[in-house]
Amino acid sequence: MTGRLPLTQPMAASVSTAAAATSRLFPSASQSKLFLSSSSTSASTSWSFSHRAPLPYLRSSPLISHLFLPERRRSNFASKSRFSTVTSFASDPKQLKSAREDIKELLGTKFCHPIMVRLGWHDAGTYDKNIEEWPQRGGANGSLRFEVELKHGANAGLVNALNLLQPIKDKYLGVTYADLFQLASATAIEEAGGPKIPMKYGRVDVPGPEQCPEEGRLPDAGPPSPPNHLRGVFYRMGLNDKEIVALSGAHTLGRSRPERSGWGKPETKYTKDGPGAPGGQSWTVQWLKFDNSYFKDVKEKMDEDLLVLPTDAVLFEDPSFKVYAEKYAEDQEAFFKDYAEAHAKLSNLGAKFEPPEGFSLDEGRTP
Repeated sequence: MTGRLPLTQPMAASVSTAAAATSRLFPSASQSKLFLSSSSTSASTSWSFSHRAPLPYLRSSPLISHLFLPERRRSNFASKSRFSTVTSFASDPKQLKSAREDIKELLGTKFCHPIMVRLGWHDAGTYDKNIEEWPQRGGANGSLRFEVELKHGANAGLVNALNLLQPIKDKYLGVTYADLFQLASATAIEEAGGPKIPMKYGRVDVPGPEQCPEEGRLPDAGPPSPPNHLRGVFYRMGLNDKEIVALSGAHTLGRSRPERSGWGKPETKYTKDGPGAPGGQSWTVQWLKFDNSYFKDVKEKMDEDLLVLPTDAVLFEDPSFKVYAEKYAEDQEAFFKDYAEAHAKLSNLGAKFEPPEGFSLDEGRTP
């Protein structure tokens, strides 16, 4: 005897009927998930531009990927002190730390540093300081996971970054997309040899695609007036000339692919063999190393295989921009300091934090 009562036939039939009904209401994950294929694991960093409509296979699919659905559960974690005060965390700090280690492994095998930087920037870069309400103001809120925003021309190819990060998100359910995107971006900079970014976490995700910002908030590569365009876009975010130039220095990483942005060569002697998917045109010779070579190469314009966009060239043409560009070309330490501060500021734009002050993953540092 095991001490368990056997099911009578009527009881067994009821359980069977209930199970069948449940299976109809809640289909298995294997039926509801759509796994996206990736043709590239490395792409240009920072802003990219395209007029093509990406992801036709997503729009035509009868299945809807879990990437583009509102999350069914919210990641809320409470920390209780001896005084019985409760702090709510949008992301579980322990899981976020573990996710950072997984991201480091991913970067070391896929060489996807540039596209991770771009993913974080494009999620945060929709922020409008003139709009107070969250999430209407845009910014770092995880909205870039939804198809409606991925279809924006400037986000062409970013589905590849989502493909790479989704297994990490699935593994750490207590981490928000908004935090994961910014964690991947900052970690990519650091792992490529760049400065330590003073990041804070606890960003809340928007619940659905209806909260995505309208298209047109990100910069263009070849506007009629590059300085006016850059200032119009970045001033709207609350950033200044120094921060515009410092952030532009992240083009030391990555490549521009003409099939996505309409800019650059199909391949050069620096990109034809990868690493990662070959092709595209880079801004620097060592396009997976974060340093100040971008400013040196843009200033010299000596190598036809290196890309210089109108929004790059203007950094040494506009009097205000030029002060900082010349400084960074000569002083990498100054560039690293200003870049780290600007990157951290960008990553916080528009975000709603839980707890309100955010939290750090690094011991002994307050956000």
